[in-house]
This record gives sequence, C-alpha cells and structure tokens, in this order.
Amino acid sequence: MANNVYDAIVIGSGISGGWAAKELTEKGLKVLLLERGRNVEHVKDYVNATKKPWEFPHRGGRTQQMIKDYPVLKRDYPLNETNLDFWANEKDNPYTEVKRFDWFRGYQVGGRSLLWGRQCYRWSDLDFEANAKDGIAIDWPIRYKDIAPWYDYVERFAGISGSKENLPQLPDSQFLPAMEMNCVEKEVAARIKKHYNNKRTMIIGRVANITEPLPGRTNCQYRNKCWLGCPFGAYFSTQSSTLPAAMKTGNLTLRPWSIVTRILYDKNKKRATGVEIIDAQDNKTYEYQAKIVFVNASALNSAWVLMNSATDVWPDGLGSSSGELGHNVMDHHLGVGASGLVEGFEDKYYFGRRANGIYIPRYRNYGDDKRDYLRGFGYQGSASREGWSRDVAELQIGGDLKDALSEPGPWVMGIGGFGEILPYHENKITLDKSKKDKWGLPVLAIDSEWKENERKMRIDMVNDAMEMLTAAGAKNVKPRQGDGTIGRGIHEMGTARMGKDPKTSVLNANNQVWDAPNVFVTDGACMTSASCVNPSLTYMALTARAADFAVKELKKGNI
Repeated sequence: MANNVYDAIVIGSGISGGWAAKELTEKGLKVLLLERGRNVEHVKDYVNATKKPWEFPHRGGRTQQMIKDYPVLKRDYPLNETNLDFWANEKDNPYTEVKRFDWFRGYQVGGRSLLWGRQCYRWSDLDFEANAKDGIAIDWPIRYKDIAPWYDYVERFAGISGSKENLPQLPDSQFLPAMEMNCVEKEVAARIKKHYNNKRTMIIGRVANITEPLPGRTNCQYRNKCWLGCPFGAYFSTQSSTLPAAMKTGNLTLRPWSIVTRILYDKNKKRATGVEIIDAQDNKTYEYQAKIVFVNASALNSAWVLMNSATDVWPDGLGSSSGELGHNVMDHHLGVGASGLVEGFEDKYYFGRRANGIYIPRYRNYGDDKRDYLRGFGYQGSASREGWSRDVAELQIGGDLKDALSEPGPWVMGIGGFGEILPYHENKITLDKSKKDKWGLPVLAIDSEWKENERKMRIDMVNDAMEMLTAAGAKNVKPRQGDGTIGRGIHEMGTARMGKDPKTSVLNANNQVWDAPNVFVTDGACMTSASCVNPSLTYMALTARAADFAVKELKKGNI
C-alpha cells in the first residue's frame, strides 16, 4: 500500500477508537489510527504506576504551578502530580466557555481509556425508548435487541466483573466473577433491600477490572492505582486490550502527534476520501486517503472535526445538513448525595484496595413511581474506615492523638448520585474562530447547562440518599451539596446524534453520517439521550456493531 493510502482511517485512539481499530484490522482492512497526542506504550510508559506515596515530591498533591497551568483541571479531583502527563495541556488546547463547562481531556494514545472510572452498565429499553415516550428530542433509531448481542461481544473481550441481578432496568452482562462488597456494604445493602421491599437495590459495581486472567492480562491486584496505568493490564484500556489485538493482525499503522483538521470530501461521489492532519511536532500538513473514516475523537472533538470539515456544500461542516451538528450536548450531573457513620463493625476491616464501589440502580420514574421531573438517577459509593488523616476533635496534640491515629477510625458509608441530563437543542458547541490553539486552529466554544428538570432531580438525589442511609441505620447522616457543573461527569455525549430522519439527526441507525455514508461516528457524539448510567460500554458495543456493518457494506460496494 502507498504510504498515504489505507482501507480505513480511525480518528482517536481512546475507548471507541481502539475498538474501531481492532475490529477493522481483524476483518482484514489496512487501518491508520490517528492520535493527536503522544504515544504511551503499555507498561513502559506507566512511569508512576509502582511508586509509593512518599516517592512523590508532594505526596501526590498539587502545586501552585500546576494550579496556574491547569485552570480547568484544578476545579475538581483530577489535578494532581501522580498522572499529570495523562491530562491535556490546557495552555496548548484552550476552549471558550460561553457558560461554565468543566472539560477534562486526555490527549495521548489510549486517550481517557487510561483514566476512566471503568464502571460498565448496559442500557435497557427504559433508556432507548425514553425520548419517544416523553416526547423529548427525537427517538433512538435502535432498541436494546439491536445492541444486546454486541454488548455480549465486547464484554467477553473487555472483561467485566459483576453480579447477575435480573433487574429489567439494568440488564446483566457477560460477567467475570464479581468483586466482593465489604461487611458494612453487605449489611447496608440488606437493610435497604428489606426496608424498600426490593424496590431499591444496592449491588457491587460492574467494572472493567478483570477478576480472572484474560489473554495477555493479569487479574486485578487490588492496588487501586488504575489511573496511573496498570502494568498488569488488569483494567480495560486501549493499551491493555484493543491495541495489542489490532497490532497482532499486522494491518495497523499507529500515528501519534496527528491532529486531524478536516475530513476530505468529494461532493460528486458524495463520499469522504480521507483526512488532512497537522503533525503536532513539525507543524506540517499531510493527507491520507481511505475508503472508510471512523470518527472517535470523543464527543466534543469529533464534532469539532466534522464542523471544521466545511465545504461549499455544507458551510457549517460535514454532517450539518440537519442543523443538529454540535447541538444536544449532554453529560451526567453529579456532586450530590450523603454519607453517614455505620456503627457495630469496629472489629472489622478489609483487605486490599478494591478498585470498585457499589451501585444503586435507578428506581425513580420507573414502574409505578412518578416524579415531577423526567428520567432518573443511580448512585455510586462505598463504605470504608477512616484513616490517619481524619480529624479527632477531642484530641489535638500529644500521645493520645498519636495512639488514636494509629487505629482506623469509624466506618463511613457514602453514596453520590449520577443523574440524566436531557438532550436540549440549545446546549451546543460551535467553532470560536476568534481564538486559536497552539497550532492556529479555531477552538470550541461550549454553551451548555443543566436546567429545571435536573434541578428538581437533584433535590431527590440528596434527600433519597439521606433517607436510604438513615433507613440502613447510619448515624450522623450528612448531605453532600456539590455544584455538579456540566462536564464534570466526564461523560460528554450528543453533538452528532443518531436518528431515523436525516432532517433531524446527523447519523443513521448504523452510525453513518447521513451526508457521507462512508464516515462513521461511534463515540459519545452519537448518543441521542444520556441515560443515567456510565456510557462507555455502549460506545464499545456501538463501535463493534458499526465496524461489522461498515466492512460488509464495503465488500458489497455500497460505500
């Protein structure tokens, strides 16, 4: 093959881009995988993964210089010295906040698959049918039955540990053995189940940390250092899973430091012909040709690529004919919940550092429950004993304080809500051509917020959390009232939604851009609604499904 000609190009190497590369190469296509950031090699480049806390100059904290250099990342927990290199450089990659939006990005091979929370939950038809039933936005063009076999497929490869619960609103996966809840979590779960007569359930989290070995990967060691990169390959990432599989085929070319500026389009053939990139190191422009383009740069950046691919046919970008490109930005709203002390377990402790928590599936606006808002929420959380860093109010100095801190403190149970944000058309991103990044490219302007529906939901998210912990016997139950700024869920969705009609959507039921059927978008950009569960597993399934369809269509000569 010529150096610049491939069967397929994949833009972005994160969770969905890695899957696209794996599926397309395994089906025999020569694939170019483009990543705007640096290469990160599995194990070798996890430079902090085996360090002890005292080996970091600031014990893992943040410095004043870091706070100055990362004005967005500093707004929440991600800013720290242990994995700073896995977060995007904000000076080089600015953006415009029309309204506040906390955008936490990872620009390197693997993207945020190195950083994600790894919680993996299937959607159900409660989610896929929601827009149609509520008369909100547009209907999804698919249902659970369309994606269920693809959930099966990606779960077996990725490795999801969890417990079978037979909950209609949260379908079971192909599970590896579940991690175990600790003694307090088990007791709280039993009390909640009894108090609410099985209508509310606390289960162990469903997580992409393997509990049995998979090829090339060792099971989770309970270190809870996942976001430093896992030298055991115990959690699913591009580096541990999809990239080795793609490389094994001999069909993959990986090109880091490649910022895709636009998709090239032939208006006579009504097809994309390839992409244009800027090399992030030498600032030179290159073009690559392909029969298929998969756009997996993450929801906001994928829309940026499409919008920057303007032609005289569509001045607002490739895929903009419906007027929906860049609109319907979603995330999950969070930051609210409760915590309380659980007494009676002072002689108990736990072993290791489980890289997982508990989950309470959605129960609002489900079954016979009806609220004064649409959709619902779930909770994530855990129980643990407070450590040496706790405050001992009665002891401020001396030997008694040292003795107190040498023993673990009380058991604390905490839960935090993850709520659905509706797909509002006015929540949008646009190109801000008045501001440029390091490479002279226009930046994104983000104009999004949550509204009255989310505000009403958040009241329940706090009150229900306090009520449940109180019902479970917790003492000194306190609410958590965070601001939950949009973006902070790090679950950006929307911007190039799927649909049944090219007049109201950017993509069809197979994730093809209506305006260019050999361009596929299978990351968070494609989502038509947000559900309240973590979305990455759905991105994986949609990507594998679209790749299978794309190769079949290519062989038929349809694209």
